[in-house]
Amino acid sequence: MPYYESPVDGTRLHYVDHGPASGAVAVFVASAYLGHEMWEHQMLPLAEAGYRCVGLDRRGHGRSDDVWSGYDLDTLADDLQGLLDHLDLRAATLIGHSVGTAEVVRCLTRHGSERVARIALVCGVAPGIMRSQGLPGGVDPALARADEEFFRRDRPAWFTHFADAFFAVSSAGNEVSDAYVRHLVDRCLVATPRAATGVRSVVTGLDLTAELPAVDVPVLVVHGTHDTSAPLAHTGERLARLVPGAVLRVYENAGHGLFFTHARRLTADLRQFLGAAAATAAVTGICRMLAAAGIGG
Repeated sequence: MPYYESPVDGTRLHYVDHGPASGAVAVFVASAYLGHEMWEHQMLPLAEAGYRCVGLDRRGHGRSDDVWSGYDLDTLADDLQGLLDHLDLRAATLIGHSVGTAEVVRCLTRHGSERVARIALVCGVAPGIMRSQGLPGGVDPALARADEEFFRRDRPAWFTHFADAFFAVSSAGNEVSDAYVRHLVDRCLVATPRAATGVRSVVTGLDLTAELPAVDVPVLVVHGTHDTSAPLAHTGERLARLVPGAVLRVYENAGHGLFFTHARRLTADLRQFLGAAAATAAVTGICRMLAAAGIGG
């Protein structure tokens, strides 16, 4: 299985690399608690369509090493940049879900866009969901503390309790089997208790308001109207306003788990977005060849 070492502390991090090496590159960053497998309904069809799909298991998640430290946003963003460097990826499209969107944004604002052509932010918690001076409409911190107590007391019960809301099963068209819910809960429990609580701390302390305007690549924002984990008005809509030129696509009735309930639509939107990235990369490649040959200004 492929691994690389974190540039921060040498933590061994697992990734998958599917599809043709010559295809336009998509790098998938998962939600909290989950590894790259959450993206199966996007990565498999996109790889079969000729795109190179790379999926990362963040530290303490999936098959990556169980470590005590490094669950701050800067380190997680450095881990992501380390993967781009390890594979020497160019003109990559970064695709993040939930807290993964924060890692994608911080990776760009911390390391620049030399290796990144564009980003897709799906059901993001960015710019932040907790009430603060910069986010006055956010969630009451007292509610977050009560939720944290429940989570620490009984993680399996917490995941099971919120599964229906995660997929917005009470909304029209959102059909999820009991078997898939059990599967996803099992995958969430693979994340170590330390990793799970560490990433939760990233979410409760998140405020990317000041750095989002500095994002200098095309941005696709995808969000559901019934996302209770990251309410549209406080996250997706606000995110799209803060990033210059961002495109917002709102999925009616979709919840936080739209990567499953709206899998085909999301995959189609990502494929269209990746197609634009491939066209940009082709033009850039031609310009570089012309420059190397001394043609052009």
